[in-house]
Order: sequence, then structure tokens, then C-alpha cells
Amino acid sequence: MEKKKPKILSVIGGDKLVLIAAIVLVFILFTALNRNFMSWTNIVNILIAASLVGMVAIGHTYLIIAMQNDLSPGSLAALSGVTVALLLKAGVPIPAAIILTMILGAAVGVFNAWMVNKIHIEAFIATLVSQMIVRGAAYIICDGKPVSISNQSFNKLGSLRFIGIPVAVWIMLICILIFGFILAKTKFGRSVYAIGGNIQAARLAGLNPERIILMCFIMIGVLTSIGGIIFSARMNAGQPAANINLEFDAITAVILGGVSFAGGVGDMAGTFIGIILIQAFNTGLTMVNVSSFWQYVARGALLLFALTSDYIRKKRRDKELLELSMKNA
Repeated sequence: MEKKKPKILSVIGGDKLVLIAAIVLVFILFTALNRNFMSWTNIVNILIAASLVGMVAIGHTYLIIAMQNDLSPGSLAALSGVTVALLLKAGVPIPAAIILTMILGAAVGVFNAWMVNKIHIEAFIATLVSQMIVRGAAYIICDGKPVSISNQSFNKLGSLRFIGIPVAVWIMLICILIFGFILAKTKFGRSVYAIGGNIQAARLAGLNPERIILMCFIMIGVLTSIGGIIFSARMNAGQPAANINLEFDAITAVILGGVSFAGGVGDMAGTFIGIILIQAFNTGLTMVNVSSFWQYVARGALLLFALTSDYIRKKRRDKELLELSMKNA
């Protein structure tokens, strides 16, 4: 007779409960080291910092489920910030400047998809190429100098709050809900899982993997540009050197959240928990005055932990599938 899972496990999932427990432990640890860590002001700061990582992580959730990857978001966020700053400086209206910058993000996504789909470069290498090209473009168009934004209406995007929570955080939460629904409840979402699970089987089932991969790359490009636009509003400037290693924080959050690098597994709820965990961890390191050099080591260790957890989850899934197939044989 099969044991029934406890109700809370069936609703939330064992892996997510572990992540929630990890968040609680992180908060307890850093609060013990710095009592201000648990303050409302700091929690809001964590959410603000998480908003940019979150926008990128939403896109990475789709890509990694589809067995793809993108190393260019940090560079694209910087280019987006510089681009919107230059457009505003040239007198372009705010809505037009934002739309044009989002189109730029979509164009970078199309370029990445072209390299993956048409000339069959592995996504890791293809997006490493675009990472360098896009970062270089960010430096070139502003001559390597930050571009200040004097448009106060635009800068309010970075400081405006609704019921005490910044607009940037609300935008991230809305995007998580929308794209989480698309992933879980629509044909497109099921198609993403299908090509990540078995691309050849998905093709035989009538799906077009190249088109789905293109859509996923465009999605992360647009989401990253939105994040870069909001970041520039917060900083009141477009900064070509900003957001270095942004993509690695996003990937760590996604893998911690249960999305498998092997493809075909994961959901947006897990990604959201992963986003909060990694940003709380990063903020805690800063608040207890861990040197920036050791912060790199700690973040690398967290990414290694995420990848190791993913490997263990994959082995467990494979074992369960094998036992199920033997039982049904």
C-alpha cells in the first residue's frame, strides 16, 4: 500500500519546503549577525534588488526548461539603461524611449536565437558572444561614461511606491504571475516543457522547436530590457559597467528553485523562492561586511550547491521513472 504524502507536501512540494526553510535559516543567521537585517527597510531593499534579478530569472526559467541558456542579460541590462538614457537626453518621449529600448532587447534575443537555430552554436557559446558584443556596444554608444537622466518623470519609475512597496517590485511580481500562468496553463508553456524533455519527440509531435526557442530568447531579451530600464530610473543614469554577472545570479536562483539544467522540469513558483533566497543571501553578505572578493567565492559556492542539488534531483527522478517502468512492465 502506497504511503500518502502529507497534505502540505502535496500542495507546496518537498523541494520548495526545503527552499523556504533555507530562506528562514538565512534570515535567522544574518539577523543574528546584524539585527537590522530583519528590518522592514532592509526587506524592501532586498525586494528592490531582487526585482532586476527576478526579471532575468523569469526569462531564464523558460530557457532552461527548454534546455537553453543565456549569458548576455547583464550586458543587455547595461545597454538598455544606457540606450534609454541617451534617448531621453535626445528629447524622445518617455513611452517611445521605453518601447524602442524593449525592441532593442527583443533584437538581441532574435540574434541569440539565430545563432542557436540557424548556425547551430551551443547556447552557452552563442550568448557568450552576444555578452561581449552587447557590453562593448554599451561602452561605445556612451563613450564609456555614465549617461545621467534629468527627466524627473522617468526617474520616478525608480522611486515610486504603491502601499509602501516600490513599483519595480510590483512589476516583477506581476510578470512572475503572468509568465507563471503562461508556463503552467497554456499550449506554449506545455511546448516549452516538451522540447526540454525530448526535442526530437516534440518535433515528431508537430511542434516547431526553433520557433519556441526564438520566442524564449525574445522573451528574456524584453524582460531584461525592462529590468535595465527600471534600474536606470533607480540610479538616475545609464551605466555601461552595471550589472556584471547578473545572469549568474539569475541562473543560480532558477536552479535553486528546482528548474533542471537537463530540461523539461521546473516552475515559476520555485524560481520566485530561489530569487528571494539568493538576494537575501547576497544582501546578508554585504550587511555583515564580507569582502567583495569572498562574496564572489560565496556566490560561486551557492551556484555549485544549486547545480549539485539539480544533479541529485535528476538522479532521483531517473530512479523513480525506472522503478515505475519496471512496475508497469
